Amino acid sequence: MTASAAPRERLVRAHGVDVFVRERGAGRPLLLINGLSGNVEMWGPAEERLAGVARTVVFDSPGTGRSPSQPRPLTMPSLARLVTELIDELGYEQVDVLGFSLGGLVAQELAHKAPERVRRMALLATACGWGSMPGTPEALALLAMPLRYHSRVLYDQTSWLQSRADRALLSRHPALADARVRYPPQLSAHLAYLWAGALWSSLPWLPSVHVPTLVLHGEGDQLVPPANALQLARLLPESRVHVLEGDGHLLVYDPESATVSLLADFFSAATLEESRAWTTGGVVDDDATVEASFSASVGATPHRELSALFRRFVQLAYHQNGAAGNGV
Repeated sequence: MTASAAPRERLVRAHGVDVFVRERGAGRPLLLINGLSGNVEMWGPAEERLAGVARTVVFDSPGTGRSPSQPRPLTMPSLARLVTELIDELGYEQVDVLGFSLGGLVAQELAHKAPERVRRMALLATACGWGSMPGTPEALALLAMPLRYHSRVLYDQTSWLQSRADRALLSRHPALADARVRYPPQLSAHLAYLWAGALWSSLPWLPSVHVPTLVLHGEGDQLVPPANALQLARLLPESRVHVLEGDGHLLVYDPESATVSLLADFFSAATLEESRAWTTGGVVDDDATVEASFSASVGATPHRELSALFRRFVQLAYHQNGAAGNGV
């Protein structure tokens, strides 16, 4: 299959549920894991561009897009198992993984539980869960309004809660909002994913994940503040980070952003040393950089304070156990 060939769409049985999957392009498989209640149509130009350097695999999580809901409780570990079964059914022994927003949590869980299945990983606009910096109250309010995905009018009326960068992107590319409301998530599924993410953290074990990881974040992201990108880059032993000026939370959907070019370079390079996305990325090798960025962030309370308590608890546990590796 070439990038110009018609994509292959089908339902694939994984973890007891039918999952809508689309594959396009040729070469090494690249799995794209979308954000909260996102659907395959939202990938748009990113999927098209990446299908020129890899065999892209996009899917609708249960209860979103064209995938039916899953009767079992949804957790990050269960979603990672679903992804593992999905790539098994597709016949892939190892994949590259791009995790965006909530999909970044699933990607981290997959790299933790099945590191041999992941060659390289990119984490976009995401965080480590508990122990991270929450978004602004306005941005977090959007997560609690899944009804906006069922009405274009309501979607537009609540767009003021988004960051300036994301509002500008949606204004330039209304097809992104069209794709969002064309396949709205089931309300129960949206709330289940929201709770699954709210109860999860990779903070205790992320320093043990040695999958080469490119961390990309928009400087104007108000839902997941960019301080979280620095924290991820500090936690992951093999990582590089780019915080992109002018981009917001939806950076991966923006055709004018440098994001997709960085991703294409990272996933197509024969070695990390041949990837400019990797060699020009930042290395975060001290805790002070992360703490300074956290202090300068404006996160919603009381989540900010509770998350900080959890972070200090994990730090104490590391020190007591004499754990080696990156700080937390």
